[in-house]
Amino acid sequence: MIPHQVTVIGGGLAGTEAALQLADRGVHVTLMEMRPAISGPAHHTDLLAELVCSNSLKSDDPATAAGCLKRELELYGSRVLEAARDCAVPAGAALAVDRRMFSERLTRTVEQHPLISLVRAQATSLPTGPTIIATGPLTSPAFEAVLSDLVGETRLAFFDAAAPILEAESLDHGVVFPASRYGKGEGRDYLNAPMGREEYERFVDALIRAHRVVSKDFERRELFAACQPIEEIARTGIDALRFGALKPVGLTDPRTGRRPWAVVQLRAENRTATAYNMVGFQTNLTWPEQERVFRLIPGLERATFHRFGVMHRNTFVDSPRVLDPSFALRSNPDIWLAGQITGTEGYLEAAATGLLAAVNVFARLSDAPPFVPPADSVLGALVAYATDPGTTHYQPMHVNYGILPPLPSPVRAKRERQNAYAVRSLTSARNARALRPDLFEVRKR
Repeated sequence: MIPHQVTVIGGGLAGTEAALQLADRGVHVTLMEMRPAISGPAHHTDLLAELVCSNSLKSDDPATAAGCLKRELELYGSRVLEAARDCAVPAGAALAVDRRMFSERLTRTVEQHPLISLVRAQATSLPTGPTIIATGPLTSPAFEAVLSDLVGETRLAFFDAAAPILEAESLDHGVVFPASRYGKGEGRDYLNAPMGREEYERFVDALIRAHRVVSKDFERRELFAACQPIEEIARTGIDALRFGALKPVGLTDPRTGRRPWAVVQLRAENRTATAYNMVGFQTNLTWPEQERVFRLIPGLERATFHRFGVMHRNTFVDSPRVLDPSFALRSNPDIWLAGQITGTEGYLEAAATGLLAAVNVFARLSDAPPFVPPADSVLGALVAYATDPGTTHYQPMHVNYGILPPLPSPVRAKRERQNAYAVRSLTSARNARALRPDLFEVRKR
């Protein structure tokens, strides 16, 4: 018997998924959503699970990381994915939805569920009892203060200024070389893409001419006081970058035995060094322009981007320091976080963490151990990245194969490598689910 009342704060994708998962398991839920009384700057309706950007939920190809996540969510019984399937529109290999139909369907499902009370009001304090916070990347100022009290001001970020992340295997390792400046460290923390003078000047020229994202008012007001995009630094002078983020001092190109004119440093994004962050490359360029311009860098001509650089208003916690693998706060295990507030970037990633938080609330109410998806599944790898204290320089991340443990044997062909990751991920997720019938076979819809 589960007589408890659980509060979910935030009616986006994560909060909606969490509320439905708990209610489907017989838990009484209060879902708090501040709209329409207070509307966020990115919202246009008062509907739950509103898609504020694209109507695409990314690739549905089962070999891709995004497609593999969808299969895992189907295994775990995602209500958001179920609604997306029912509201799908033609989009080639992607899953895209009729955004109005999608949000209306989920809103109606929540409103009609006998165990969910939808409260249209802003949360300005923490309720008593188990609580899931899913307030999203544009958390209201009133609730930001509550979050700061919970996690500490130094653990709450207000700007998403993330550099691109590249797949290690897509780099030209005949050009990029491992080294730290002046030989410090073990030499494996960084890869270095060396530039000659002509290559550097061609890159800078392309960088300052490239198309940029037009910032929304709520982004423009605050962002650029916090950090400068690399293209803005380049505008200040031809040598600005090579005396800054691209300085070559302390490095020798092994091909020439000399110091390069400029160097782009790539920092390992995970312990297995399967993905690399472009150091100092916070940017406001459009994604197609990032791909075009950054591939002018020697060694990056065929680079695969796991994540493009982004610069916009965002609120997220330093999850590796404040969350445990069940997405509960380490400092307060009666509070769980879900969605983009945790730094899990993407529509279905948000829904997935809402599902995970709900399942773990139910586990707590049932006096059962928490559920942590296996680290070699795409959802489990995202959870591991977001909650591993060893994750440094934490920035929002979506699912991608670069954060998974490497395959037992290297697979050179990209499609075969994707298939191998997908098969391993789905098999592992299926086995993990089968071991927990107490959590996944008790739904009372």
